Amino acid sequence: MAKHHRKQQHHEEDLPPAGEAAAAGGSAFGRDGKLRRKAYEAALRELHVELVKLQLWVQATGAKVCIVFEGRDGAGKGGTIKALTERVSPRVFRVVALPAPTRREKSQMYVQRYIPHLPAAAEVVIFDRSWYNRAGVERVMGFCTEEQATDFLHAVPPVEKAIVDSGVLLLKYWLEVSEEEQTRRLEDRIEDGRKLWKLSPMDLKSYSRWYDYSRARDAMFQATDTSWAPWYVAPSDDKRRARLNIIRHILRHVPYEEPMREQVKLPKRQDPGGYREPDYPWKFVTDTLATPAATP
Repeated sequence: MAKHHRKQQHHEEDLPPAGEAAAAGGSAFGRDGKLRRKAYEAALRELHVELVKLQLWVQATGAKVCIVFEGRDGAGKGGTIKALTERVSPRVFRVVALPAPTRREKSQMYVQRYIPHLPAAAEVVIFDRSWYNRAGVERVMGFCTEEQATDFLHAVPPVEKAIVDSGVLLLKYWLEVSEEEQTRRLEDRIEDGRKLWKLSPMDLKSYSRWYDYSRARDAMFQATDTSWAPWYVAPSDDKRRARLNIIRHILRHVPYEEPMREQVKLPKRQDPGGYREPDYPWKFVTDTLATPAATP
């Protein structure tokens, strides 16, 4: 008879320790006060195990989860989403990062182009920026009128109420980065050839409008921080700590259980049945790394 793992509901006390508890002797933080990589990776590994359990629960129950990430340029949204999704199935955890709207989409009701991307049963949809573009970049950079921005803020709460009432668990996160840290990160993008794609002309234009964005953020919170879809703010100057805090927060707010599952055992492989490796001129990928010399 196959063995089964016991079904278990997870509570906050069941979650793995945060990064600062993952390293002994108070060595989890560097001299700059930020979480060290070793402590971060140890904690993240354990949280990834919990996220896989959450995925299995979503698939087994048909749950619908929608996670919205917003914040200024360089706040750490992309890195957080990568940490959240790198060990789960992209067929279940689906990331939505829409490009600029087309001419046709501009003529639609504003939230219309986002609605088709909301989760169906057994899906976790993650928005890397969302319908809140209208409250932030569009308002600050003049891509919409003040009247359109105000109308949007009035319309969003009932729309999100309808989303929640349809059975979607909606979580909204704002990553809060300081002026100094944003400057450091954007300058790093300029200097690091691996990150040039992250720096757009719009980023440079919006960089100078810090306080316009602050006013837009404040108005957004005032209008859309509701009991059914509250905003959760994550300070993100220490990006590793922010990622762990957000993932732990998600795990606390999704009422997942570890589904019962059969104990996995690899089956016996078939006999070769006379099979022989072909004498074929394979075109191998060149090994560009030197092989270490053997130790005498």
